[in-house]
Amino acid sequence: MRIPTITGLIRRRLLLNFRVDPQIIEKLLPRPLRPKIHNGHAIAGLCLIRLEQIRPTGVPALFGLASENGAHRIAVTWNNTDGRCLNGVYIPRRDTGSMFTWLAGGRLFPGEHSFGTFQVRDDGRNVQLDYQARDGLEIHVSGSDSSHWPDDSCFASAAESSRFFQTGSLGFSRTGDCCRLDGLELVTTDWRVEPFSVGRVQATWFDDRSKFPAGSAEFDHALVMRNISHEWRSTESMRVEPIGLDQLASAVR
Repeated sequence: MRIPTITGLIRRRLLLNFRVDPQIIEKLLPRPLRPKIHNGHAIAGLCLIRLEQIRPTGVPALFGLASENGAHRIAVTWNNTDGRCLNGVYIPRRDTGSMFTWLAGGRLFPGEHSFGTFQVRDDGRNVQLDYQARDGLEIHVSGSDSSHWPDDSCFASAAESSRFFQTGSLGFSRTGDCCRLDGLELVTTDWRVEPFSVGRVQATWFDDRSKFPAGSAEFDHALVMRNISHEWRSTESMRVEPIGLDQLASAVR
């Protein structure tokens, strides 16, 4: 699916990252996608993003839309038709609090979404976010902007983590077609991330022991982006080999 370039403002973007057993992640990925490994770990997580002024390029910001959204992400690599290794993220699930985004996702623009209710308090430094999807999935996060880097992270610094995620701006989302992923690229005018100190993170997707056995997925660190101008650019869809039906149900639930 190809769409006009969409522009807007990332008012707030939280990247909540888990280090995961690569063999566990492999079960959730359709081929040819492979886990992107960092210091022996696969990296998965949540992207919780507040978008504002969203509109087609050339339309005044006054007419843009705002929404709270979430995505479950897995850092991946794959080889293109020329054999070159590429980096990006696989998105088994997208969520939104916007009725328009829910209705238009997968139709007017790439990315089919689940719908739910976001409750967010954000004073520009401290964030509390709670999400309840219609199908029962929940996300609960609280924390604050920080200069501290966690000692137990598998990344040595915020700069190292930033480089890892900056190369993964190309995302491929699951669709109703088991053999096709929608592609969407995030292009920022100024890539800036800072550490985010998490007081609480609870996500039913990662708490599901049928998907992530005890000890196979551990919270690693979080990053925050604020007030970043950006564009969403549609890319070619990716054809993939379907994963098994049981695995698919587990991957998206």
